Amino acid sequence: MYAPSVVGSVTSFEVELPTVEAMAGRIASTVERLPWLVFERDGAILGYAYASPHRARAAYAWSVETSVFVDATVHHAGVGRALYTELLGVLADLGYVSAYAGVTLPNPASIGLHHALGFRDVGVFEKVGFKDGAWRDVIWMRRELTDPPEHPSPPRPWRP
Repeated sequence: MYAPSVVGSVTSFEVELPTVEAMAGRIASTVERLPWLVFERDGAILGYAYASPHRARAAYAWSVETSVFVDATVHHAGVGRALYTELLGVLADLGYVSAYAGVTLPNPASIGLHHALGFRDVGVFEKVGFKDGAWRDVIWMRRELTDPPEHPSPPRPWRP
């Protein structure tokens, strides 16, 4: 279900489809600290959403980047909303303050989903990636997960 985002689309900035082993490695390294959620129906994976560290430096510890991918057969059926709603709730419970999402332009459906879930535009990285013969822009959005505490405790690791 991720393949259409890589091949024949600019939704993902990957240019080669990752192997099953590479995806398994990504999931395994993510779930050591952060959630990777899957939407499954009747044994079929219809979507997934996950969080990754925003940046490596310690002061960024309370911020994450989020991503959601939904199978084309269930676009506009609430799968992305369900995944993101759960993901954002888990992240808030773990002590994260801000979630950021980058969306390749144009992508009105993804932008609409993010806005509906409380993300607000913070800026556009112009011509930040080159894919399928053209320079691509990415809009960055932010959603506050919790009120920023004056003296925050480190976020807790996710335990599925």
